[in-house]
Amino acid sequence: MNIGILGPGWIAERSAQTLAAMTDEGIFPAAVASRSLEKAKEFAGRYNIPKAYGSYEELAANDELDLIYIATPHSHHYEHAKLCLSKGRNLLIEKAFTVNARQARELIEIAREKKLLIAEAIWTRYMPARFALDKMLESEVIGEVYELTANLGYNNIHMERMYTPELAGGALLDLGVYPINFALAAFGTDIESIGSRADLYHTGTDLRNYITINFKDGKKAELYACLDEFTDKKGIIKGSDGYIEFENINNCEWIRVFIDGAKTVQFDVPKQITGLEYQFRSCKKALDEGQIECPEMPHSEIIRVMEIMDGLREEWGVKYPNE
Repeated sequence: MNIGILGPGWIAERSAQTLAAMTDEGIFPAAVASRSLEKAKEFAGRYNIPKAYGSYEELAANDELDLIYIATPHSHHYEHAKLCLSKGRNLLIEKAFTVNARQARELIEIAREKKLLIAEAIWTRYMPARFALDKMLESEVIGEVYELTANLGYNNIHMERMYTPELAGGALLDLGVYPINFALAAFGTDIESIGSRADLYHTGTDLRNYITINFKDGKKAELYACLDEFTDKKGIIKGSDGYIEFENINNCEWIRVFIDGAKTVQFDVPKQITGLEYQFRSCKKALDEGQIECPEMPHSEIIRVMEIMDGLREEWGVKYPNE
């Protein structure tokens, strides 16, 4: 599978490192594009990528690419994805998938019409820890589950893309998407109601957000994300007989089960390249099987998460100028 990288930013750096270690699996970093040819060539040289382009249009026109990975800011995902889809390219789009659910639905519909793969690079949905947690919950090892908490925070507010409305900045799309996905992966999407509040930055984007999701079966999720402090990044799932501790919802380090306060089970995450490899493997498998979505993060889930975030931003009064 030949992969083109659209947008050589920080996350693209991590992905290029990952892809460079996957060539024995038949997965290759084959091209990179930037708005600056010089920057694209410099990036390509660091990761031994054969082709570098000074425009996204050139990358999209390369029919030797099996998949294009879009790693530009959230604000530009829709525009760049439409460009690539118009040229018949399969896509893996960084989270958040788009700015809003309307854009997500449109891109997915275009991909379906053209029978092209389109997937979201929300890496936590593809990792082994996610499926280990599924098995723990299915086993009812902690009894009847009733609540989870999850948080994710970094001190990133100094970065322009984090707070700028024109770049779809804010804690929600960049970080809050992880606690939301953690909650939906654990408890499903049968939601009764959502309550929330946000502390806004002076630019009008959300600096911190506090979200409560009430599920129809009585379960509840308490979620928190922020751009101005480091948090412990834990997910805790409570049950009638104990609790599950998920260390780092952004890249799980281990999962521990506690019954009556004592640790009874521990799942250690398998050795990984960076953790990003799982989403690329999923895309390769989907393409090999002629599928247009990845089962780990199907289209319905992509849209559901975007709908939830649309509702939250409406409640907070956060709107982006490019919507």
